[in-house]
Amino acid sequence: MTIVTDKSISRKEFITVDFFYNNAKKIGKLELLSENPDLERKINDQNLHRPGLALAGFVDLFSFSRVQIFGNTEVRYLRKLSSEQQEKSLKTIFQFNVPCIILTNKNKPLPILLKLAKEKGVPVFGSPYTTTKLVYLLSDFLDDQFSQRITIHGSFVDVYGVGICFVGKSGVGKSEVALDLIERGHRLVADDVIILTKKGEGILLGSGTELAKHYMEIRGLGIIDVERIFGIRAIRYQKRLEILVELEVWDEKTHYTRTGLEEKSMTISEIDIPYIKLPILPGKNITVISEVIALNYLLKHYGYNAAELFQKRLSERISDKNSKTQRVTDYFEHDFE
Repeated sequence: MTIVTDKSISRKEFITVDFFYNNAKKIGKLELLSENPDLERKINDQNLHRPGLALAGFVDLFSFSRVQIFGNTEVRYLRKLSSEQQEKSLKTIFQFNVPCIILTNKNKPLPILLKLAKEKGVPVFGSPYTTTKLVYLLSDFLDDQFSQRITIHGSFVDVYGVGICFVGKSGVGKSEVALDLIERGHRLVADDVIILTKKGEGILLGSGTELAKHYMEIRGLGIIDVERIFGIRAIRYQKRLEILVELEVWDEKTHYTRTGLEEKSMTISEIDIPYIKLPILPGKNITVISEVIALNYLLKHYGYNAAELFQKRLSERISDKNSKTQRVTDYFEHDFE
């Protein structure tokens, strides 16, 4: 089954300083310090940079396209220079098209820094956080903005804390299964269009679109608002994708796992996600099976694999030479029910 196509994979090429400031100022407690800043400048790199070597004159490897962080080291270095040396050092920075500068640790900007920033239109921000903490906070924010995004179609539900995404052909009943799970107390993440964001090397975070949010389309009924009907307890805005469940109408020619010993996975954006193909039959309770899938996943996470344990017990019984003399069932003594 093919879920992801090349056209569904996207990544932001840049964000503006204006977007960065408006969305990250609460995260980093950013305050605009410069006058007449050009907030339309582009940030096209998710990493941050401390320009200590550039201030000292070495610019061969200067990552000028990144957000520049002036910490205690950079500020104290500048303050030890004469006025002429400060201007020369900072002009080395401002000859490049840097997107913006952030001063940490409540450091006050030098007058010459604000003057040059105003001339070049470079925004200068201040933050009370230490450099280490601010870099951590802003790196996480920028990582979200520049991360690879993948769009898939399905229904994404948090079941007992496990992120299960139901996929399959249109009309197979993905939304109906999700709705039944919500009614049983589980939480909807997104329906129909799901945006998966790659975090780090092994995590995909799923969320809905801004337009669809927590609306669902139920065939024969129409559009419903899950949050309004079931309350805030029935939704969440994002969840890690942990299991992919493909729903399909029962096909007797298709092989379905019987023991669970053969664990399958599907690769999405170079990340292997556990994959289960679930056939649909009249009378088959997909909702309960989905809950069991989540609970079984949790058991495996904590080191208990029922299929492997059963196979081990079966192998031990077969290899036991005295197994023929043992009764198949050991009844409780005096139990005549």
